[in-house]
Amino acid sequence: MAKAIRRAMPQYDYVYLGDTKRVPYGNRSHQAVFEFTKEAVNHLFQKENCAIVIIACNTSSARALKPLQKYFKNQSRRRKGSGPRPKASGKVLGVLIPAAEEAAKFKNVGVLGTAGTVASRAFPEEIQKLNKKTKVFQNSAPMLVPLAEAGEKASALPFIKKYLQPFVGKKIDALVLGCTHYPIYKKEIKKIVGTKVKIISQDEIVPIKLKNYLTRHEEISKKLSRGKTAKILITDETQTIDALTRKWFGNVKPKLIAL
Repeated sequence: MAKAIRRAMPQYDYVYLGDTKRVPYGNRSHQAVFEFTKEAVNHLFQKENCAIVIIACNTSSARALKPLQKYFKNQSRRRKGSGPRPKASGKVLGVLIPAAEEAAKFKNVGVLGTAGTVASRAFPEEIQKLNKKTKVFQNSAPMLVPLAEAGEKASALPFIKKYLQPFVGKKIDALVLGCTHYPIYKKEIKKIVGTKVKIISQDEIVPIKLKNYLTRHEEISKKLSRGKTAKILITDETQTIDALTRKWFGNVKPKLIAL
């Protein structure tokens, strides 16, 4: 996701924070997802002076985005009042709604997501808010995130086939890749579901939506620095992180941080 956004808007400076120590979030409790996400967003606002944070995780977007937006809104109100003044925060956006908006254009939609995203029912709820006639079918794909983090492709294929099997016979018109790791397997998924099924991939949708959002909100875009740099932060030095960051961001050395 970060690579896609940076490709669409290369003029800005970017800070990517990967919680490699606690990923995946898909099997975590609501409270844990909220706390982990809040810690990450707080770090980006307070330590990195980010003006806008994109929560590029569907589990966090489904379970933590609205509480986080409320939390930071209350923080802003406190700054205007007479109480203790927390450090400044910016705008927090998620990746779920842009995909839901695209999915609502279709009659029968499949959603492939993490266990947490599927259990939250965020996709069916958001899609049917936009189009009550859209039927939504979901299935979780718990092994795809760790396999993607490990850079595995061939060994993921049997799991992909298994996870897509429940959609067979549903006559779906579109399939939402409801996790930002899943576009890594986009080609494999397309081969299985066929050319008649529209693949809704957030790495294609979110950069366009974000670009339009910044055009509409000049007060935010004016705060963004334009040095064309990228900074990678991680919470644990995994075996594959150097190779993955080179693939996604080029010759950028990850920096280990504690949350």
